[in-house]
Parts: sequence; C-alpha cells; structure tokens
Amino acid sequence: MSPGDEHDYRGKDQGGRPDDPYSTLGGTRQTRTRLPDGDGGLPHARRPVRNSRSLVTITGVVVLLIAAIAFANRGGGGDEDAASGTKKPGTVGSVPTAPTGTKPVQSKNGTIASGFAQDEQGAQSAAANYAVALGSAEMFTKESRRSIIQATHDPAVVAELQDSLDTAYSAAFLKNVGLNDDGSTPTGLTFVSRTVPVGTKVVKMETDTATVEVWSTGLVGLAGQGSTKPVTETWFTISQELKWVGGDWKISSSTQTEGPTPVNGDNRASTADEMAAAVDAYGGFTYAR
Repeated sequence: MSPGDEHDYRGKDQGGRPDDPYSTLGGTRQTRTRLPDGDGGLPHARRPVRNSRSLVTITGVVVLLIAAIAFANRGGGGDEDAASGTKKPGTVGSVPTAPTGTKPVQSKNGTIASGFAQDEQGAQSAAANYAVALGSAEMFTKESRRSIIQATHDPAVVAELQDSLDTAYSAAFLKNVGLNDDGSTPTGLTFVSRTVPVGTKVVKMETDTATVEVWSTGLVGLAGQGSTKPVTETWFTISQELKWVGGDWKISSSTQTEGPTPVNGDNRASTADEMAAAVDAYGGFTYAR
C-alpha cells in the first residue's frame, strides 16, 4: 500500500467499494495480505505489489480486524481538564492511555469483550477490541467468522456483511493465502493473523455515535518448516464508526489507511519454527482503558 492510500470499508449502501483481500476483517484486517494483481497469495519477505482489493472493503467495515497516533486534545479544554485527563462534553481528541480507576469490562460476547461504557473510554476500548477480533485467524473459517461479525457489528449491517464475507472467503481465496479449502491450516504449519492496537484516538463523540481511530500493527503469514508465505508485519490506522446499539458499542462502518509506519529495527528475523512457537505460546489481549 503506498503511503497516503486510503481504503473505504463502508457498506454498499454507503458507497463502499471492493478492495484488498487482507485488511482488517480477519486477515482481511490490515493485518492483511496485500495481494499482487492476479494472485491471492500472502506477501513474501519483501513488500509485494499493491492490489486495490480488500475483503474488508467488500464487506463494508473494518476491522478488522482496527487508533491513530495520540493527538493533542482539540476540544480547547482548560488546564484543569488536561491535567485530569478528562474532556468537557462535546470535545474530541486523545490523551495518553493511562489508568482511569474504572475496572475493565468483565462480560463477553462469545470470546469478545462486551459491555463497554457509553463514553469516550468505552468507545476506545470497544474499537481496540473489535480490531483485534476482526483481524484474527478465526475470520478465515465460516462459523467463527459469522460469530465475530455478529458480536462486533450493528445488527442493521450484519446480514449483508455475512453474505459478502462468505463470498469473499472462497475456496480459491483461501488456497491463495496458503490455507485449505475450508480455511483450516495445512498440517505442520501455523497460520498467523493478528492485529495489535498501538493507540486509540476519539475523533468525534456524541451520545449514541462515535468515531474512533485505532493505530495498529499486524502480523500475517504461515509459520513453520516449509512455509513459502512467511509471517510479515504491517502498520495501519483504522477509523471505526461506532453506534450505541442494545446497550453497547457496535461498528456501523469503517475506513483504513496505511501507517504511520516506523523505521525497521535491526532485529534478526526469527526462524519459521521460532515464529510458530511464539504464536502458540503467546495469546492476545483484551484491551480496556
């Protein structure tokens, strides 16, 4: 993805367009594979040729699987507001993620956190958690994918999204990313698809709607001996449009752009076996502020 390129993950009724098969919705998340024209394979170690198609775009939401760099509070709050880490009603912006004294959510919808507060903190936590779920390897199997979409999205967009994703995750697509026809992983390999939020930012906040950006890094690929699609990293920012539905925040639409991307460090690339072992040993997180 070239810098500045933006993907539209809105639904068909909002002007969404098909785009890149690896964005935020599970492997479609921008833990995503950029597919070269005419090829659905995962990227190799080098940056692949960009393709404009994305499963998330086909569906009309991100994750997708997810906040931008924390910007200064643009709401014009006074020194007292800034010091306390709170903002006056109607203001937007971001403050460094820090303990708030509010306990993390305890309830779950399946394996996904739920019951977020109807405030900025709750909206940011929901956006980060949804980005993780929509960028997971579970998005590649039909049953678990449907459960994730049901748990993270506004019921008004779920049916169309489910149908779009079932079509997008075809046997041909799964084969191109190195998986079996049913989305399972070939014997001896470990499929990696993870979104890791780095920070969140509230762009707009109303009583029943919110726009939250999630700056994330992602991992995607096949780990293990004999893998021809090594695990690579990506950096992207997801902007989620959230709606307060049934006592919780749900995604109604989202967009995604590449970066901000840091300069690569001098770390030695791990072997395929080391990467597979790490994926098996280290689980993901539930994010809450």
